[in-house]
Amino acid sequence: MAAYKAVLLLRLLMDEGYFVSPVLTADAAHFVGATTFSALASESARTSLYGDPTTASPHTSLGQQADVIVIAPATAHVIARLAAGLANDLLTATVLASRAPVLLCPAMHSEMWEQPSVQANLAVLRARGLIVLPPVSGHLAGGDEGMGRLPEPDAIAAQIRAIVRGHQGSLTGRRIVVSAGGTSEAIDPVRVITNRSSGHQGFALAEVASRMGASVTLVSAASREVALDVRSRIRVISVESAAAMCDVVLTAAVDADVVIMAAAVSDFTVVPQSEKIKKSAGVPTLELVPTTDIVAELLERRRPGQILVAFAAETTEPRRRAGEKLARKPVDFLVLNDVTAPGAGFAHPTNAVTILRSGEPDDVVAMTSKEAVAGHLLTRVATTLLLGDS
Repeated sequence: MAAYKAVLLLRLLMDEGYFVSPVLTADAAHFVGATTFSALASESARTSLYGDPTTASPHTSLGQQADVIVIAPATAHVIARLAAGLANDLLTATVLASRAPVLLCPAMHSEMWEQPSVQANLAVLRARGLIVLPPVSGHLAGGDEGMGRLPEPDAIAAQIRAIVRGHQGSLTGRRIVVSAGGTSEAIDPVRVITNRSSGHQGFALAEVASRMGASVTLVSAASREVALDVRSRIRVISVESAAAMCDVVLTAAVDADVVIMAAAVSDFTVVPQSEKIKKSAGVPTLELVPTTDIVAELLERRRPGQILVAFAAETTEPRRRAGEKLARKPVDFLVLNDVTAPGAGFAHPTNAVTILRSGEPDDVVAMTSKEAVAGHLLTRVATTLLLGDS
């Protein structure tokens, strides 16, 4: 059924004035012949890496000329080959030979869609920047019904229009606010209460978001040394306390498309002394008072379509505690960070996280650079924004 929708999608794109070059895998040709695509498209369908009379290297010419590559339907087999980086047919070779954005439209039976291997492969592809348009629920081949049906051609065409329209990066034109670093709560003019967060994950998020075309405001409680690593076109606002971060983030969030709370914000503060507390005066008594919950405030004030991302740094039963936090604070994405894991968390150049999203399988990002973690998360965010605009 999905293969026949591909023909309807082709006709719709041609009617809208696109130049369409069909590429058929061997499996696709079993359902719809190359002659059908050739008759409807801008040029004849290609099915092989070899034997093209117009060019000795069809994958290179197709990849370099493409404004967008659309794989519809994307089977579990194609998804696996792309995740493995294979180039064993014309389709996969064209993807590897192109810098164009790739729109992946999976379609398969529900049992296949729910397989951990399929979801893991999709997570890999999202991390590399591919845009995934999820399947919908409905009638499937063989008379079944469930999740896995290819979206209708007009829905796919809408995503293609959004990608092609001035595409410079998947976050082009978006306004993103990122918080970073551990806040400091003054005890007196010398001493503070703080935490171990370096701010590097938040700074990586700001940097990668800027590369992806976004206009970025970074609200930083990190050290000046970290701040110097951020490119000049990112707007950096330095704060110290949780209260100051709250004020700046809530103001910046008013017209933001995305707010990412990567900062480790102090949960408690104290009323500071105006002068340094002297040791000779004995052990002081500090009365802790709670700070404002910035994520809760953002949820209260969020606009329709605004994406909110929160982080959860945990040490004990991390997955259970993160799930409880997501239930209390229903953000779009919750990034779980087990800070006790070797090489993850604070003061490391690497990180390993699990991205939680209500109603979807956990997205596990194995140990990698903090920049790669940022790219993975921001690709998920960009896809969510794109789907929300359709």
